Amino acid sequence: MSRRNGAGNSADKDVSSTPVSENPGIEKQKRLLAADAGHFSLIKAMHLADVITELNGFCGVMSVFSSMRYCLGDPSDFGNLWAALGFMPFGLFFDFMDGKVARWRKKASMMGQELDSLADLISFGVAPACCAMAIGMRTPLDHFLLTFYVLCGLTRLARFNVTVQLLPKDATGKSKYFEGTPIPTSLGLDSIMAYWVYNGWVLDNIPLGTALTGTPFEFHPVIGMFLIHGCLMVSKTLKVPKP
Repeated sequence: MSRRNGAGNSADKDVSSTPVSENPGIEKQKRLLAADAGHFSLIKAMHLADVITELNGFCGVMSVFSSMRYCLGDPSDFGNLWAALGFMPFGLFFDFMDGKVARWRKKASMMGQELDSLADLISFGVAPACCAMAIGMRTPLDHFLLTFYVLCGLTRLARFNVTVQLLPKDATGKSKYFEGTPIPTSLGLDSIMAYWVYNGWVLDNIPLGTALTGTPFEFHPVIGMFLIHGCLMVSKTLKVPKP
């Protein structure tokens, strides 16, 4: 989970130590985002790193659409499932690269942190949940637990944005640890689901089958991995050292 804080003291991607009020890039972006800045001001205000972050969001949305296409198509054709699973690692690549580009160009962005959180929510929160639903976790209780997972990711990102300046920093200005697991660690879930698809363990063949079958509370026990991952993301006591 990359971060590009407009204040210049980011948790993961410190692009400048200049205060916001003295940062020319930030001031220019403020002017372009003003109500009277003219046509296409939003596009002009975006930095290259912001565009790369948008590509992360693009991958997440395409993953969601691919899951939908699988649900509407031939269940024996896994092409759309592979596409849904494959877009998420590309999202992680762009999530990593946006900060590299921001540091390379030495430009802070007011929109960077917000764009990053929203893109991460789509690519590593909503997209994995949609893949799980497409693969076969389709009971009402499954959907409730997948929604819980997505909301944990949403809450974790919001907490990070609020507390990023309060976490202990190292000599470079980066936070020493994550509170809870970062949301991109959902790529672990992506890998597990890819293994299932490779072996044809989808729909009625999902590992462990269903529990409470035939009742209103029917669910797939393997969905517990989403429940656990969601709890780890919002944990306050779990501190994950940064590499």
